[in-house]
Amino acid sequence: MEKRILFKYIDDPDQIHIDTYIKHGGYRAWEKALKSMQPAQVIDEAKKSGLRGRGGAGFPAGMKWSFVPKDSPKPRYLICNADESEPGTCKDRVLMEQDPHGVVEGMAIAAYAIGSHLAFCYVRGEFVKPATLMEQAIREAYDKKMLGRNIFGTGYDLDMVVHTGGGAYICGEETALLNSLEGERGMSRIRPPFPAIEGLYACPTVVNNVETLAAVPHVINNGGDWYASMGTEKSKGTKIFSLSGHVKKPGNYEVEMGTPLSYLINELGGGPLDGHKIKAIIPGGSSTPFLLPEQIDVPLDYESIAAAGSMLGSGAVIVMDERTCMVWVIERLIHFYRHESCGKCTPCREGTGWLEQMISRIEKGEGKPGDLEKIDSICDNILGRTICPLGDAAVMPIQSALKLFRDEFQYHIDHKKCLVKSEFEFK
Repeated sequence: MEKRILFKYIDDPDQIHIDTYIKHGGYRAWEKALKSMQPAQVIDEAKKSGLRGRGGAGFPAGMKWSFVPKDSPKPRYLICNADESEPGTCKDRVLMEQDPHGVVEGMAIAAYAIGSHLAFCYVRGEFVKPATLMEQAIREAYDKKMLGRNIFGTGYDLDMVVHTGGGAYICGEETALLNSLEGERGMSRIRPPFPAIEGLYACPTVVNNVETLAAVPHVINNGGDWYASMGTEKSKGTKIFSLSGHVKKPGNYEVEMGTPLSYLINELGGGPLDGHKIKAIIPGGSSTPFLLPEQIDVPLDYESIAAAGSMLGSGAVIVMDERTCMVWVIERLIHFYRHESCGKCTPCREGTGWLEQMISRIEKGEGKPGDLEKIDSICDNILGRTICPLGDAAVMPIQSALKLFRDEFQYHIDHKKCLVKSEFEFK
C-alpha cells in the first residue's frame, strides 16, 4: 500500500499556503531544530535516519552535510536541486507545486545544519509553475518570520532565493548546476575538489534534491529512528516513484523502500494496458538498464535493484509492453542524450552523435553488418570515460538493450524491417 509521508497533504489544494501548512504541523521541525538542537545534532539525526539522496545517486544526506569543513572561514551555501529532468521523473515538480513549504522547511533545516545563511532553489527552466509557487512560499515564510533575520528569536539568519535554469539536462548534475548558478555555461567540473569543500563561488556547498530535503522535516519531527524503522536494512524510509508507460494508472506513488516492483505496477498502477504482456521495465529513469518481466518482484530499494542488474536512480519506473520496438526506444533515448550532451568530454560529445547516427539508421531499416559490434565498441569507450555521469547515462540503456534484445536489432539489420508488430510507426 502507499505510505504517504511527503504526500500526506498533497491532495489539499490549500497546502500551498503557509497557514494551512502550519495547521498541518508545518515549520514545527524548523522551530525545534533552531531552538533545541545544535547543527551537529541535526546532522546526527539525519545520519541516524539513513536518509539517502533521492535524486539518483543515493548518497547518505547526513554524511554529505558532515563533509562541510567546520573551521572554514568562507560562506557556506545550501542548494536545492530542483532541476528535475531525467525522462520519466515528475515527482519533485509535484512536491513544489502542491507542498512547497515542505521543501522550504527542509531547505532551512539543512542550511542550519551546515551553517549556511543563504540557500538557493535551482529550478528547471521549464518549471514555471513550480518556480512561481516556490517563490510564493518563500515570500510567505519571510512574512511569518520563518526566514530572514533573527528567526524564532534565536539570532540565526537565513535568506532563500529561487533561481531558474535554462532547461538543460546536464544542470541536474551538481557541479554543472553550480556553474549555471554562477552565470557560466552548464558544464560539469572535475572533482576533487568536491562541492562540500569548494562549491558555489569556491565556497563549501551542499546540493540536495527536492525529495531529499522534503523528507528532512519529518526526520526532525519524528526522529531518525522513526524514519529508519521504515524500508530495508540499507534503504530507509519511503520513496516517491513516478510510474509511467503502458500501465492503466500512471502517476506518482509514495511507498516504503523495499516494496515489490510488481505491487507498484499491478496494484497501484492497475497493471499493463489492455491486457498486454510486459516486455521491459526501466526502474530508475531513462539512464538505467532494463529489467525483464520475470524480475518484476524485485524489491524497490537501492541494493535489490542493483543486484538485479539495474539502478533505482530517480525512481522513474517506465513500463513497456510487448508492442514496443526496443530499437525505436533506444533511438529515442540516444537522441535525447546526444542533444543534452554539454560537449565538454570528447567521448560523450562525439560518441553520442555516432551512436545516434548508427541507431537511427538501424531503426530506419538501413543498418549494416557490423553495426552492432561498432555500437558495442563506442559504448565501451564512453562508459566511465567522462567527467560527469551523462556519458554513462547515455550508454547504459543501449548496452542493456543490446544484451537483452539483440535479436531485435539484428532483425532490423538483416530484414530491413521491425521484428515487433509495433504500434509505433516504422519510419
